[in-house]
Amino acid sequence: MAYTLEQLSADCHAAMAADNGPAGREKVRDYISVACGDSAFVAEHFENPGQEERQLLYEDPEFNFCILAHSYNGAKGSNPHDHGPSWAIYGQAVGETIMTDWECIQKPAGGNPGKVRRVKEYRLKPGDAYIYNEGDLHSPSRENDTRLIRVEGQNLIGVKRDKYEVAS
Repeated sequence: MAYTLEQLSADCHAAMAADNGPAGREKVRDYISVACGDSAFVAEHFENPGQEERQLLYEDPEFNFCILAHSYNGAKGSNPHDHGPSWAIYGQAVGETIMTDWECIQKPAGGNPGKVRRVKEYRLKPGDAYIYNEGDLHSPSRENDTRLIRVEGQNLIGVKRDKYEVAS
């Protein structure tokens, strides 16, 4: 039987109700991995012509986490960033994302971006899910079309986040 959005959101809610910290996030990561590996779930939430890049699928009324579908066509990348006051989980559904983790070597100050140094690079493949806790600096890049599920600890629309750039 296919994994549904209703089941995924209920499972994630139950995980956060049991532990609203790192252990709960680990369980949420496991559920996201299941959803990313379920071909029916992926088809339902990612094979929609004209789908926006960021689509809110679910927002939890008690814990405020959000489940989003991200659809990227063609190559795309992001600068090093964190998720401000929130955590995030990236789950790869289609394609591959090249993820780079960064170390902050100079905090943002006076309107200037912070400086970062590359720590490691790895690939997220379909079914992989990875947790980025508060303050974890990372940057995704994609060489081709990709689809992923991202869970945010809170809806980040309108949340100010610091800017970072790679140190020379």
